Amino acid sequence: MKPMIRGNICLNAHPEGCAAMVENWIARAKADAPAMTAAALAAGRPLPRATLVLGCSTGYGLASRIAAAFGCGAATVGVSLEREPSDKKAGTPGWYDNRAFDAACARDGLFSATIDADAFADATRAAVVALARERGLVFDQVVYSLASPVRVDPATGVMHRSVLKPLGEPFTGRTFDVVDGRMSEVTIQPATDEEVEATVKVMGGEDWQLWIGALSEAGVLAPGCVTLAYSYVGPAHTAGIYRGGSIGRAKEHLERTAAAISDRLAASGGQAFVAVNKAVVTRASAVIPVVSLYVAALFKTMKELGLHEDCQDQMLRLYRERLLAPSAVPTDEEGRIRLDDLEMRADVQEATARRFSAATEENLAETVDLDGFRHDFLEAHGFEVPGVDYDADVAFR
Repeated sequence: MKPMIRGNICLNAHPEGCAAMVENWIARAKADAPAMTAAALAAGRPLPRATLVLGCSTGYGLASRIAAAFGCGAATVGVSLEREPSDKKAGTPGWYDNRAFDAACARDGLFSATIDADAFADATRAAVVALARERGLVFDQVVYSLASPVRVDPATGVMHRSVLKPLGEPFTGRTFDVVDGRMSEVTIQPATDEEVEATVKVMGGEDWQLWIGALSEAGVLAPGCVTLAYSYVGPAHTAGIYRGGSIGRAKEHLERTAAAISDRLAASGGQAFVAVNKAVVTRASAVIPVVSLYVAALFKTMKELGLHEDCQDQMLRLYRERLLAPSAVPTDEEGRIRLDDLEMRADVQEATARRFSAATEENLAETVDLDGFRHDFLEAHGFEVPGVDYDADVAFR
């Protein structure tokens, strides 16, 4: 089985490769577990006992769940919507990731339950509440890591579609083909007011607030519950299409929502945070003009400086150095947890900007980390994972 890539989108996933990648991340979390325990003891804070992860199957959501379970020993419930495999077609990467995670938990005696359903639906909230009551779970941690192009508003039944577009003026940027490294220039027209509004409905904080409200009213949130959502800021290179674009409006709404949720949880000692994470390779970053080139340049810089982190590194540091920090959780002036601190260092940004500007199709492999970007892109779909025999026959189920 080989990767099928069209337009920087991988259309398939390797079951054994996905499972091996999950096991690799689990091994790293287990190795970090003593440091987690030591940080909790030093801070006088308990490790999480029951964690709900909304959007648990890939990327930062999966890494969060692994850190909670295998780094902290927490029982976990995960929610994601994945495509199940057939006898002739592979499932989505997240379907295999979830299955591998649950199998590892069963092997190690950790409770886990994965609900394959639309996390935006009221019925899914009801299913999580029912499961929590049945199993006696009271969540002291809720991670909101949903990334979806569409959302049906449960109050109106209207489907909203998010867009990655600039505001006000067209945006032109360079990108590259993840397979052959060919560079091209792409122009994206600005979002309409209706598209911006829809993007905020899908990717903003409305659904996060609905989840916390439903869990609180059902009595399945523990006193002192901490809830987290993830965001990104990035440099000037990507601002036109990301932070200054339609998705940026949604992220601003998400960050404002954290304050409203904190107000709701304050009486029981709870708090909501937005964690601004480092740029990594995702399905989206591979197809957004400028972002893919910036990420590849950033990887080259951070690896040379010994600062590079992937999703699992970031989430382990989130727990160890932020959530389990002595006294208060360290935040910026806007109350956000900054895990992009290394990415946004002046020396990192200066070197990355030079590489970004100097990159051409002829020197791309030398100027930026093309191989590293390609590897992370393929690994997220179960390919290029060490120890996997990709010439062997594969059972999709």
